[in-house]
Amino acid sequence: MNAELLYIKLLENLRKRMQTGAYELVGLAMGGAWIAERLAHDLGLSHYGVINVAFHRDDYAEKGMTALRTASTMPTHLPFEVNGANVILIDDVLLTGRTVRAALNELFDFGRPAHVEMMVLADRGKRELPISADFVGELVSVPDEKILVLEKDAAGHFNFQLEERTE
Repeated sequence: MNAELLYIKLLENLRKRMQTGAYELVGLAMGGAWIAERLAHDLGLSHYGVINVAFHRDDYAEKGMTALRTASTMPTHLPFEVNGANVILIDDVLLTGRTVRAALNELFDFGRPAHVEMMVLADRGKRELPISADFVGELVSVPDEKILVLEKDAAGHFNFQLEERTE
């Protein structure tokens, strides 16, 4: 699976969607924020938001210091009025839906958007919650003992790596 090709696919779909109205892009820290930043640049948008779900995770007790480190390196930043906004949440990989649930909780701490849609590069299926993406780069099959990790090179291009699950 080529993450760059999936990005281009999502960019083109988003271009079409943006013709129908104003949308705020919000990336989930870390990978989703990288994607949101690049989409904003490629679309000529003046800003994008970042949501860090560290404090809304249902496994916060297990993540502990890791959650605190990500919260300090890439905190939530929403440079727009959330109330009444049309928001597109962006993440790299969608699996159980638990991270999206945490992101929605964080988003609603800042206000009540008019509409929220979801965009992901890769959808692994296997939901634990009734959450789906409106924009999907590709449905992928990855063994349960592996995780799909988005990486960004110095030029800002994306690629996926398969790594062993450490949990």
